[in-house]
Amino acid sequence: MLGSTHGTFTTDPRRAHVVACGELPPPAVHGRAATADDLDVSGRPLHADVPDLDRFFRPESVAVIGASDAEGRPNTGITRQLIAWAERVGARLHPVHPTRQSVFGIPCFPSVADLPEQVDLAVLLVGDPGPVIEQLAEEKVRFAVAFASGFAETGEEGAAAQARLAATVGRSGLRLLGPNTNLNAFEHFRDDLEGPAIALITQSGHQGRPVFTLQELGVRLSHWAPTGNEADLETADFISYFAERPEVGAIACYVEGLKDGRSFLLAADRAARRGVPVVAVKVGRTETGARMAASHTGKLTGADTVVDAAMRQFGVIRVDGLDELQDTSALLARARRPSADGVVVYSISGGTGAHFSDLASERGLRLPTLSDAKQAELHQWIPEYLNVANPVDNGGHPVGDWRGRKIIDALLDDPEVGVLICPITGPFPPMSDKLAQDLVDAAEQTDKLVCVVWGSPVGTEDAYRHTLLGSSRVATFRTFANCITAVGAYLDHHRFTAAYRSPFDEAPRSPSPSFRKAQALMRPGQQLSEHAAKQLLRAYGIRVPREQLVTSAAAAVRAAGLVGYPVVMKASGPQLAHKTELGLVKVGLTSASQIRDAYRELTDIARYEGIALDGVLVCQMVEPGVEMVVGVTHDSLFGPTVTVGLGGVLVEVLRDAAVRVPPFGEDQAKAMLSELRGRALLDGVRGAPPADVDALVEVVLRVQRMALELGDDLAELDINPLMVLPRGQGAVALDALAVCR
Repeated sequence: MLGSTHGTFTTDPRRAHVVACGELPPPAVHGRAATADDLDVSGRPLHADVPDLDRFFRPESVAVIGASDAEGRPNTGITRQLIAWAERVGARLHPVHPTRQSVFGIPCFPSVADLPEQVDLAVLLVGDPGPVIEQLAEEKVRFAVAFASGFAETGEEGAAAQARLAATVGRSGLRLLGPNTNLNAFEHFRDDLEGPAIALITQSGHQGRPVFTLQELGVRLSHWAPTGNEADLETADFISYFAERPEVGAIACYVEGLKDGRSFLLAADRAARRGVPVVAVKVGRTETGARMAASHTGKLTGADTVVDAAMRQFGVIRVDGLDELQDTSALLARARRPSADGVVVYSISGGTGAHFSDLASERGLRLPTLSDAKQAELHQWIPEYLNVANPVDNGGHPVGDWRGRKIIDALLDDPEVGVLICPITGPFPPMSDKLAQDLVDAAEQTDKLVCVVWGSPVGTEDAYRHTLLGSSRVATFRTFANCITAVGAYLDHHRFTAAYRSPFDEAPRSPSPSFRKAQALMRPGQQLSEHAAKQLLRAYGIRVPREQLVTSAAAAVRAAGLVGYPVVMKASGPQLAHKTELGLVKVGLTSASQIRDAYRELTDIARYEGIALDGVLVCQMVEPGVEMVVGVTHDSLFGPTVTVGLGGVLVEVLRDAAVRVPPFGEDQAKAMLSELRGRALLDGVRGAPPADVDALVEVVLRVQRMALELGDDLAELDINPLMVLPRGQGAVALDALAVCR
């Protein structure tokens, strides 16, 4: 079972049905019995459980188990750092060591049981934290940190040891950070910086260093959670906690593997509800990256396409590099909500403006053409022969005098402009110095976002080090790409949160009548025949052709008369996945003699191939439309996933598909279609009529309901092709494959 080690919720997709049969007690949430509002139809949680981590980050008392002041020992350096940290946060620190009277002049206690008070946090500098966890539980310690390595990151034996540790923690009632973590939570955070802060979560401590170093550029950081192997506390726990902290403006994550896909989505949902941006580097896009991630943290990386889709679905901003992580999270933490989504590019060089605008437009940023009136206003200060439509080229000289600020203010005053970006490719004092100061001064007087790209590789110039970095209102970047990525994420985030409706609020709590019908059709451990799979679809209101299953040539002729000529005939059996390749499909049959011949040929082929049939399908011929595929598969992290894409032979040729993790609403179903490279086929090309997109969306939503209700019982579903007819005529599932678990 995938789930929290503390059992706050069960995430076993089949638990709801087990509970209904009286085999397990109902799961608990927040210390009470779960109700229908807490769990979806498959017994999975609908709300993130937010751990109270205040006393972890700001404890009143701390115990250091295994403390040392002996020179040359690793524990000595750690103990020294913890003492300094405890002083900064105002915590009382108690060293614990069986043979020492004091550590660094602080009285030392021989065991946990001898501590003079109940402590909030215990830091374990021991090789085997399990026995100590049990002692801490007896003393009602709330939190512990385990630095020890040698667990899941080392292979099967280490994974078994970690499972035992997690079980011990689960029984103890305390919460554990680690094992295989480090001292990043106890770093020195600057307290002289103002404004919204970045909260940092990393599974590899070193990968968080670039974001942590932003403090030296004036960007505030509030927390750092180095989650390590996540035997207990995981990335999702910290996202949920940080999303509720008033000082947190953005959450930056470095993720190697997700412990529990459902918990991650619930945490992302909480952040989206609160409007707190989550920016993440998630490694494992390639087979090599996934293998390295597993060896480092011992967790399942998951299919990257599903991870990517799930992040987009819940508004998590995925970036590739640590430089993008720091720049994007810094911008999102500090920038105010945009008043418009238009971007104006302003530069002292036409070439620079054109270059930047090309890249920005390719990313999808909207660069509106400035109005004639606005262009006329700008030409008061910029020569008439220069382009000011957007990008705006000032020619250079106006930035050296009073005209420079006038131009910037005029651009920011345009109601279509929400973001002003000024790329400065290199220092050209005094011109670039004056331009930087004007941008900073203007930014202080506006709610709109002002961005500067300082392209000099040196980075020691006063205009950069003091003027630009000294401003909390100007977002300063070193590359075009990072600026465009961050601004795009900024605009996308605010569009997303403005329209966000949690899919968990709409998730079904109880089975539909369709579920009861579908249950009777399931065959555990078997693949259903096409006929049975279509009955499953019909149970959920998905349209299939008129058809009859027959077991003789005479019955086939009668069936064709009832279905209506022309017809299609197919062999039907539970082991048939690819009928066409075996010659087990006959199309366009128009007479009784063709029907009889086709029946004999189909059954002869099946007999020769050793394929058991439950009969032959005589099916209605459906008018041509756009062939699509809609299906359900199971991801090891997220459970059931729904896929839609171009169908027929194009499935394997183009691999053009979009994925979502249930639950999701109509807006996400439509968004899936917009992600397809072949989306234009649904709009009608080369004289073809537009397809019935509404009917396709409805099929996707019905398949999602099937995936939610049947859970693990439905291992795989493949509707291919789903023929999407012209607008207003619906969609018909021409073939289907279903595998029961």
